[in-house]
Amino acid sequence: MIILNHMIATYINAIAVIIGALIGLLIGSKLSEQFKEVVFASAGLVTIVIGLQMAMQTQSFLVLLFSLVAGGAIGYALKIEKRILNLGNVIERFSSRNKKTDSTASGTSLFAVGFLNSSVLFCSGAMAVVGSIAAGTHADYNLILIKSVMDGAMAIIFAAAYGPGVLGSAVTILVYQGIFTLGGATISPLLKESGLTELSAAGGVLLIMIAFNLLGVKQFKTGNFLPALVLAPLFAALAAVITEIVPFI
Repeated sequence: MIILNHMIATYINAIAVIIGALIGLLIGSKLSEQFKEVVFASAGLVTIVIGLQMAMQTQSFLVLLFSLVAGGAIGYALKIEKRILNLGNVIERFSSRNKKTDSTASGTSLFAVGFLNSSVLFCSGAMAVVGSIAAGTHADYNLILIKSVMDGAMAIIFAAAYGPGVLGSAVTILVYQGIFTLGGATISPLLKESGLTELSAAGGVLLIMIAFNLLGVKQFKTGNFLPALVLAPLFAALAAVITEIVPFI
């Protein structure tokens, strides 16, 4: 019962994304190809604004740079994006057997791309982490409830552009935010405020990559940079230690 109470805000967040995605699918099915281009452009431009706002909060561009370089190197070595897209393809096969599905210009399933990009969008910000920790440790649901409204609105746009793959991101929200909700008391002291700031900044850069993909500017393998979200708090802590030591050397 305690777990259910602590997770209630995350459940609401997931439901908001599902409702938003269903609305987006209903709208998207009635849009002309020309207007779908407008939806992609609008989603891309709004995502750039969100990403820039998050990225510019970094307290150290060196930490941000090293997080992205090291995280990207790890992601490419482990082929993280390919694995996530494969997961999206598996979900698609179970949910749409014997149905013809759309694909991107590169041949990748649009369902899988929608699953990947919406999952990154909804889980890359500090609100997901801070809000989940607050819900789990203090039963403070305000941040996640605000995030739910924002995510639901973006789910409409993303589902209209990408299709049903956005629905799968609700599962990602449950797992990702559930970890921080249930483990908040342990995780919060480790991350610290500086770690959360750099995590959010790295997430902002990932959102900019998604925006470039939406706008057709350049196709980034955004999923391969996900390790940067883990490395950013670690590098922030390392930078703080170095800053303390260097003056005395």
